[in-house]
Amino acid sequence: MTLLLNYTLKNSFNRKVTSLLTVAGVALVVFVFSATLMLSYGLEKSLVDSGNENNAVVMRASSSTEIISIMWRNMGDIVESDPAVHPDKFAGEIVVLINQPRRVTLEPSNVPVRGVVDASFTIRPQIKIVEGEKYRPGTNEVIAGRKVSEGFEGCGVGGTLRFAGQDWKVVGIFEAGGGAFESELWGDYNQMAQSFQRPIYSSLTIQLDNPAQFDEVKKRLESDKRLQVDVMTEKEYYFKQSKSFSGFITILGTTISIIFSAGAIFGAMITMYASVSNRTREIGTLRALGFPRRAVLFAFLTESLIISVTGGIIGVALANILNFAEFSTTNFDTFAEVAFPFRMSAGIAINAIIFSVVMGLIGGFLPAVRAARFKIVDALRAA
Repeated sequence: MTLLLNYTLKNSFNRKVTSLLTVAGVALVVFVFSATLMLSYGLEKSLVDSGNENNAVVMRASSSTEIISIMWRNMGDIVESDPAVHPDKFAGEIVVLINQPRRVTLEPSNVPVRGVVDASFTIRPQIKIVEGEKYRPGTNEVIAGRKVSEGFEGCGVGGTLRFAGQDWKVVGIFEAGGGAFESELWGDYNQMAQSFQRPIYSSLTIQLDNPAQFDEVKKRLESDKRLQVDVMTEKEYYFKQSKSFSGFITILGTTISIIFSAGAIFGAMITMYASVSNRTREIGTLRALGFPRRAVLFAFLTESLIISVTGGIIGVALANILNFAEFSTTNFDTFAEVAFPFRMSAGIAINAIIFSVVMGLIGGFLPAVRAARFKIVDALRAA
């Protein structure tokens, strides 16, 4: 078996041009496959990382997002009176979409504007002002998430935005650990509610002393007939936000990768058929030395796998470069612009290599069967 493996390794890249073309084809397909999974994973991580296990989000019953949730202010008073709620860890907020042009293309897109209170910062310690300063309550001042400030016109410090019939000055930039809040503009809740003429809450966020309290609080609030609300953890809320869109990306990307893989499989098949044709006498010699048909089959399948896995490793390595890139698009659930990075994980790398193995097995199977079926005498007589 050692002799057979050495023979296989020695001959894997004998036909340099066809082998390298096959490696390149597999690498391209694996790159696309990996990039798709990284995009989906990056979106999911960015949104889920926005949530805090200690925070509970309260929204109008059957509302899938804050954008469409409408809660009257008296509902906020009822929730705030719950024994598990501390006034300084309770944030009633409003979320509205505005239209802003992107920096490069100047094409308009929806940007979420969140009216917040002091407690909004207390319950989300990941929010850090990294440039400028915090808005002053009662004024037309806002702070912009890092991704908004980089991607949209007028969202840098000192910029002026026009929405809700008024001019708003950007006085600071904040980061949120790479989460979805970095794709939002934040300002004073009372000023926002008045300017948008919406004296309501889109959501209520509570920070609990202990996550173990969540089930009890959820049961109490959802059973209160005065409220008609849904209660979920902040992580659960953002996971639901990512689910449908990340699923769409994964399905679309995988479908494209499978279509592209047909070309890589065809290339592997051509390479291996050429290898079999050029080594007919060698195959006959192996059979004459006592190697059974299954050993020859194994040798040529292994050769195909070596070529395809090499391409897979290169494709994963190239996809890793995307870790430094970000992607921005509209979330299907919220209709708002969201920016998120490509993210590689061990699971994605393993799936990509498995994908390359499958391409190698499919592309090398028929040529390997042909090699294994050669008769010894005919193989040795071949020119």
